[in-house]
Amino acid sequence: MAGRASNSILNAKVNVLFYFLSLFFSFFTRKIFLDCLGEEFIGLTGTLGSILGYLNLAELGISSCICFFLYKPLQEGDREKTQEVMSLMGYLYRTIGLFVLSAGVLISLSFPFVFTDTGLSLFFIYFAYYSFLGSSLVGYFINYRQILLTADQKEYLISMYMQTATLVKIGIQIALAYYLKNIYLWTITEFLFGLFACIFLNVKINKEYPWLKADKSKGKALLKKYPEVLKNVKQIFIHKIKDFLLGRSDELFIFIFVSLEMVARYGNYTMIIQKIAVLFNTALNSVSASIGNLVAEGDKKKLISVFWEMMSLRHFASGFLAFGVLNLIEPFIIIWLGDEKYIIGREVLILLIVFFYIENTKRVVDMYNYAHGLYSDTWAAWAELILNISIILVAGHFWGIAGILTGKVVSMTCISVFWKPYFLFSQGLKMPVSIYWKGTVPLFVLTIGTVIGCTYVCQWIPLNPSESIWQWIAYSATSIVFYLVVSGVIYYFFAKGAKEFAIRMKQRFIK
Repeated sequence: MAGRASNSILNAKVNVLFYFLSLFFSFFTRKIFLDCLGEEFIGLTGTLGSILGYLNLAELGISSCICFFLYKPLQEGDREKTQEVMSLMGYLYRTIGLFVLSAGVLISLSFPFVFTDTGLSLFFIYFAYYSFLGSSLVGYFINYRQILLTADQKEYLISMYMQTATLVKIGIQIALAYYLKNIYLWTITEFLFGLFACIFLNVKINKEYPWLKADKSKGKALLKKYPEVLKNVKQIFIHKIKDFLLGRSDELFIFIFVSLEMVARYGNYTMIIQKIAVLFNTALNSVSASIGNLVAEGDKKKLISVFWEMMSLRHFASGFLAFGVLNLIEPFIIIWLGDEKYIIGREVLILLIVFFYIENTKRVVDMYNYAHGLYSDTWAAWAELILNISIILVAGHFWGIAGILTGKVVSMTCISVFWKPYFLFSQGLKMPVSIYWKGTVPLFVLTIGTVIGCTYVCQWIPLNPSESIWQWIAYSATSIVFYLVVSGVIYYFFAKGAKEFAIRMKQRFIK
């Protein structure tokens, strides 16, 4: 476990570092690009990015599926099987790349009719589109081998190469925008750095795995040898497309049932919460390959022990997120936007917190299901999608945003809170699901009780966080420290897996 723990910690450190660097850049780059390159150009890049995002839906599921088939051969040192799986990966990605290229060309034929009165020449629109498309295709034809680093718990190498290239690229684009204001140079830089990053990463992969010889030409024959790959790809694709559709439906339903103005106000909340949630997930998701490796090893006792450590950590982090959002987001929005009209209501805020709490805590079960290759419950994806939309169509009409969020919370609770753990314990861990509930119910109770109790106590802090940014900072620091101390003590003594995780981390850092 020491090697897995070391790799997980290293992955988390590197990912968190680049998260903060990217966050720092994002605060001022958009303004520079808007001022120097114009709203039309920024609007075009966003639109083209959305188009390519839909084209790249074709990839959903393959990388996660291939990761599962790499865990065991990597753990056992089976180089021949690893090469076969990577050859199959290369074949599938080449096929998808050709599909994306063909679909991309067909879509571009509509540009003369779609992009009218944009203030940009049609020639540049095509230049930008094919530059972005080329950057996307590089991943399919050249960089598909990075999945090996993910499966081998070396995701930090991907972050170091790709994110470093991204930050250098942004720095050069800032200079190009500020001094030359040339949209062609800005765009070609986007493509070239994507290409160079992939080339350098592949050089590193060759050094890490000099024995790796992936042969795409064998892919079609290998599909017959590994028919379960295609089967699993189809299954996981359905789960991913469900996530994609549900994740992008909020704004549409709010527009339909409420107003366009409320879409913007709701977006203020979700943007802030998602930024914080991404930070937690960037660190905590770094253990997914370690879990896959642990499953391949077959030590069930260690597997279930790590499960409870991860569950306690997830609930602790999600409780911290819930407490912070409940007590700090409304004062922050008032100070940030300067008007109380941007507050959308306490009941909506609580539903948002419940949704994100479930969204973040369910990821441990999801990781374990994927590590066991459990994707066959495609009915659950359809059930969640249908249930979500059905409730929203009724509740959204009567209750607006609260009704829309109710649909999301109810559908996710039915599938993620009740079904998914049963599926994991019955089909993956081969243990009674009662074990899950005996450990999980106390985590929910501890978190809810701590959030409510600390919120009540923090009302007595003699500061008004809505008054000024300095009072908000002081109130935030005081309340957060108080919550972390109280929650940390409660979790250490009463949450299953928390004490073991704390001891493991203490031993790790003392060394």
